[in-house]
Amino acid sequence: MTSAATHVTGNKPFLQRLFSRREPNMSNNHLQETPRSGQASSTLKSLFSFRAESPVPHSPKHQPFRIFVATWNVGGIPPHNSLNLDEFLQVEDQPEADMYVLGFQEIVPLNAGNVLVVEDHEPAAKWLALINQSLNKSSVADSSLTTPSTSFTSADTLVRSVTPSRSHSSLFFPKTSLKRYSKIFRTEEKRKLKTCNCSSDSLRRSGRDSCFRCQQAHSNEEDEYSSEEEDDGSTVITDMSNVVQGAASSNVKYGLIVSKQMVGIFVTIWAKKELVQYIGHMRTSCISRGILGCLGNKGCISVSFSFHQTSFCFICSHLASGEKEGDELRRNSDVIEILRSTQFRNVCRPSHHKKVPERILDHDRVIWFGDLNYRIALSYADTKKLLEENAWDTLLGNDQLKIEREAGRVYKGWKEGKIFFAPTYKYSYNSDMYAGETISSKNKRRTPAWCDRILWHGNGIRQSSYIRGESRFSDHRPVCAKFLVDVGVVENGGASNRRSSSACNMKVGAEELLLPSTKNLV
Repeated sequence: MTSAATHVTGNKPFLQRLFSRREPNMSNNHLQETPRSGQASSTLKSLFSFRAESPVPHSPKHQPFRIFVATWNVGGIPPHNSLNLDEFLQVEDQPEADMYVLGFQEIVPLNAGNVLVVEDHEPAAKWLALINQSLNKSSVADSSLTTPSTSFTSADTLVRSVTPSRSHSSLFFPKTSLKRYSKIFRTEEKRKLKTCNCSSDSLRRSGRDSCFRCQQAHSNEEDEYSSEEEDDGSTVITDMSNVVQGAASSNVKYGLIVSKQMVGIFVTIWAKKELVQYIGHMRTSCISRGILGCLGNKGCISVSFSFHQTSFCFICSHLASGEKEGDELRRNSDVIEILRSTQFRNVCRPSHHKKVPERILDHDRVIWFGDLNYRIALSYADTKKLLEENAWDTLLGNDQLKIEREAGRVYKGWKEGKIFFAPTYKYSYNSDMYAGETISSKNKRRTPAWCDRILWHGNGIRQSSYIRGESRFSDHRPVCAKFLVDVGVVENGGASNRRSSSACNMKVGAEELLLPSTKNLV
């Protein structure tokens, strides 16, 4: 006991200095006592739990962000050189969007080769180049790397440069990965996008096991989302900044966050480069609902991520087609199965942090868009007559999606903006006439319908516009929506995290100094 007392007494000046700066009124007698083994443990716990308590984290405040969402069934037609996406993306509108969420259907023909053999990523690469060209047009104009005159040719050059030099006549040669194409459109800020962006204090409070799981998940997820940058370098271009306008330039406005393809379904999300650092927990999930209920010619791609303190889920889908009576039930079944089966893998679960959502409806904000394929429950003749009379209310009253939603059979609790535009399907190619007006055969005729839709689920979402585009590129017209979405933002979060981290480190360091003394008291 004498040696132990001497040890504690020897530490007395240090302990007094350590606490006197923070607790000037602390009694010196409290430290002069030579505690017994049981008393020492309780005394130290009370001291350090009081002195090293982490500050209470700031509660998030909601800030509005503008999100542009669009869906377009492009009919299996690859984009051509003269296609301009400025009007489709509404790039001239003010205020500009903070994030673009774009979904395409049938970016490749839905033939056996694309469905059963291998996906063709070249059309997706061209779409990415066109999107980049429109979103970063002002940045490109200011860039010294290229001139605005080198417009769409960069998309074709991109595909030729990245694609291996092999015969295109064979379906069995491996084709270039979409990851390699996507790499070109990443900004430097993409490196800040993390699978897990939980605050450091949350991870420390959750214990070493949670930290390990989080880091391990981050490592695994990087194989999926960051491996673009470690792809086979044999065909990677040395300097792509001269191929795609300003894509690698540091002054681009928007950067590619994620792109994913499943046969003909393609989703791509772009964000202002200064917002990338606040995006994390990025995950995707694909559900096939095509031929035999298991092939990818129909189905969905879902994207989940956190933005600041708010979780988002975007679902781009292509549901079962057909306008026969009862086909709407197959579409209902697709929606139900997508909601039931979609699950995002768990990337981290700190015990004192909000759980990362794994199901679609677990997210704070959810937006579903795509070719939902719901038709108008009227004959072709009746529908055409009502269209000529501009009887929109009557037509919408017979819209299958509206009927099924109001009956509670599908999308219960979801919302859709008021439709003030004409049916988006089916048009004759490069024409403003519906297909039935030019085809005499009833077998090929399609009743006009609002197949292309955008819905949302959750609070804090306000739709400011819901329109269709007028491009004649395919037999569908694109549909676009703008949303003002509330996002939880922690003010001074960085300073709070640093203070919490400092307090946590102080607690650990002080305990390490004192624990040997308590051991000697046993």
